[in-house]
Amino acid sequence: MTEDPQDEVDRLVRAWREERPDLDVEPLQVLSRVSRLARHLDRARRAAFAEHDLEPWEFDVLTALRRAGKPYELSPGSLLRATLVTSGTMTNRIDRLAQAGLVVRRPDPEDRRGVLVTLTEAGQARVDAAFSDLLRWERELLSSLGAVDQRTLAALLRTLLTPFDS
Repeated sequence: MTEDPQDEVDRLVRAWREERPDLDVEPLQVLSRVSRLARHLDRARRAAFAEHDLEPWEFDVLTALRRAGKPYELSPGSLLRATLVTSGTMTNRIDRLAQAGLVVRRPDPEDRRGVLVTLTEAGQARVDAAFSDLLRWERELLSSLGAVDQRTLAALLRTLLTPFDS
């Protein structure tokens, strides 16, 4: 029987068990791994987006518009809810994306005071390419897990995440 490979969290847990045997450090087994994985994923995503001359925040806004379906437009309010940023931050982001030619603002035909943010063809091409590359990389990352394990992991993570998204 082969032993499970050791990772940095195993070393961390072992050290804490020696230093603080009075504490139950078992939650570290899961949550420290999730935290470390999140940092690795963030670095990899930043690199994947950089290959398409995108920052993570640009990808977030552009994918929110792309997911909206044709005509790929949303109000600034809908965009800030989708990306969890403040209105001032969203205004700045829309300005920068518009300057880059990735989105355009247009008057909302149903609200004379409102505007809609629309994904341009250039924005769609860039986000589609970045998203395809990201999915290819993420599939590779998950390749050591079979389909059943991937679904199980997704369900377990959903259980942990749902209270935060409520």
